Amino acid sequence: MRYLFTHLDDLWALTVIHLRLSLIPIVLGLVIAVPLGALVQRTTALRRLTTVTASIIFTIPSLALFVVLPLIIPTRILDEANVIVALTLYTVALLVRAVPEALDAVSPAVLDAATAVGYKPLTRMLKVELPLAVPVLIASLRVVAVTNISMVSVGSVIGIGGLGTWFTEGYQSNKSDQIVAGIIAIFVLAIVIDTLIMLAGKALTPWTRAQRGSAAKKGVPA
Repeated sequence: MRYLFTHLDDLWALTVIHLRLSLIPIVLGLVIAVPLGALVQRTTALRRLTTVTASIIFTIPSLALFVVLPLIIPTRILDEANVIVALTLYTVALLVRAVPEALDAVSPAVLDAATAVGYKPLTRMLKVELPLAVPVLIASLRVVAVTNISMVSVGSVIGIGGLGTWFTEGYQSNKSDQIVAGIIAIFVLAIVIDTLIMLAGKALTPWTRAQRGSAAKKGVPA
């Protein structure tokens, strides 16, 4: 803890880098995975192909992917783009399986009602299915966020790792307090981001709070 308080400037600078490397892939992953997951949800063959492909991508070791990417995209190995692209792939691999499952959780009765009042498929997806799928998506997003924050640290091995830099520097200089400081900082960062995503999910789904409140008044478990 002492190392943290005596290196607050470094802590802030590394935290900003860590957030950039872990949160940008989440945004990019959502942009790719949500429409892709919605597209393959009702097509069994495409859904299976997407699931298998996502599973294969996620089994690739992160460090190996960081090193190989410069051979595929026009970047250098010491480039943040390698980490961002790699984590975007992992994010898509996780979310593209979660999106169809979240959409599956929407009640068929609600879908029938939306169709009955005249919603076209695309409008129904945007105004009914996706909003109702948010609670399940948020749960998956929290897992992705914590995973990304953890995996960014691996980038420190190639010189880009945000707070993970304290791991490699501490190991090279035999400073255990620096390593412990890095662990604590990443742990706290993961908790903060996880909490913020959870709160954002509650803010986006006010009807779930109303349902729990109604169930509590009736004495029925929410």
